[in-house]
Amino acid sequence: MTDRIHASAQRPHRHHWRRDVVELAALFCAVAVADAIANLVVHGPRGPVLLIASAVALLVTAAFHTWWARRHSHAPPPSTPPPGDPAASEPAAPGEAGATALWRMRTTVRDQPGSLAVLCTALARNGVDILTLQTHPLPEGGTVDEFLLRAPQRLPSADLTRAVSRAGGHSTWIERADAHDLVDTPTRLLGLATRTALDAAELPLALRQLLGRCTIHSIPATTLSGRPNAGADAPVEGVLEATVMRLRDPSGGAITVERPYLPFTPTEFARARALVELDARLGPRVPRSQDVLTLPEGNEITVRRADGSDLPAARAMHDRCSERTLGLRYHGPVADADRYLGHLLSPRFGRTLAATTASGKLVALGHLLWDGDETEVALLIEDDWQRRGIGSELLRRLLAMAAEAGCDSVYAVTQAANTGMVAAMRGLGLPLDYQIEEGTLVITARLDATPVGSRLPYEVPVALPHEHGAPRRPH
Repeated sequence: MTDRIHASAQRPHRHHWRRDVVELAALFCAVAVADAIANLVVHGPRGPVLLIASAVALLVTAAFHTWWARRHSHAPPPSTPPPGDPAASEPAAPGEAGATALWRMRTTVRDQPGSLAVLCTALARNGVDILTLQTHPLPEGGTVDEFLLRAPQRLPSADLTRAVSRAGGHSTWIERADAHDLVDTPTRLLGLATRTALDAAELPLALRQLLGRCTIHSIPATTLSGRPNAGADAPVEGVLEATVMRLRDPSGGAITVERPYLPFTPTEFARARALVELDARLGPRVPRSQDVLTLPEGNEITVRRADGSDLPAARAMHDRCSERTLGLRYHGPVADADRYLGHLLSPRFGRTLAATTASGKLVALGHLLWDGDETEVALLIEDDWQRRGIGSELLRRLLAMAAEAGCDSVYAVTQAANTGMVAAMRGLGLPLDYQIEEGTLVITARLDATPVGSRLPYEVPVALPHEHGAPRRPH
């Protein structure tokens, strides 16, 4: 629209003879009026006096206009970039006047007319801009108001909390926000629902992103020995207890979510339960995609996501593995190795990658396991297929998944004698921390650097259709 305006302003006007006639007539009228006034003044009884008085009046008027213009400048205000201009969204430099910071804040207010207006007025007095506002009604009365604020950089959080308290807010919680929080809640919920619908392993991650910093535990219905698991009997409608919510897991057992620093609201509980119900309606699912890779010696392997349907093939691979290989992987009695497979292949507890040969034989498994607030990575490579780069390839892909899921770090539990796992972790090119715990080696990789990409050539990237026939991208 601006370009059009500029173009029309620069377009020459069409010349017309009527305009010339009007201007000429106006000129003759002005000359006639001026001649009449001059004759009246000069030939009147006090002509010279009137001329001098008129000159003085003109001088006084000009002087007054000059003084007024200097005192009350009519210069236009400094130009500001229009909305959408990159300069408008560019953050101010630290310490620069006008620098701002984003805050997420929750506070509880009385459920009375005008209480929210008083709170907003208090924020405005401190130069705080309210970007988004959500209201969570409480069953016992009152509301929890959740704000996304843009406040002056010089305003500390303590002063902001005191201003809210004086305005009637209590149980106030505040933390720094970032640009990701600018996404409105309905859009974020739709994105989380979409990710959950495509992959059953996304449910714990979706709950964590929905509820903020929290700890999520999936409790299976039975223990590894087959006995009922304590705390796995959540009712269908779920349970909300202040800072803990318990939801029934559609795959069996229960999901517990804990957030000690901030109680859950009924609105958050309803949103979490809706995601779990969506997962239950869709049933077991995993993205059906695979990549065919070529090993350095020329053999082809296929890397894909694994799930419970791979349980028989995984048990057969266990039978082909030596006791030393199984012992390095499971750190316990080799006879109990098969008991872990159902847990490891469940998408509820993480993601699993399988490597199969051209004949379809399963020769390697890579696990990315959600462990509360932390993430564990583990590998099992069949003896005859070790030292061929399969473990490094699976490890890189698992760490890429962890980074995509928003994990800050991953850890691997192994032994110093497991030189293959140690070498694979070192080959990632990421910052590593080493720690010895009860005779085992814990290697933690910090995901603050981009993981090394695949070092194996891709032969045929294949996207298989999922249950409804729509193709999906290979990971």
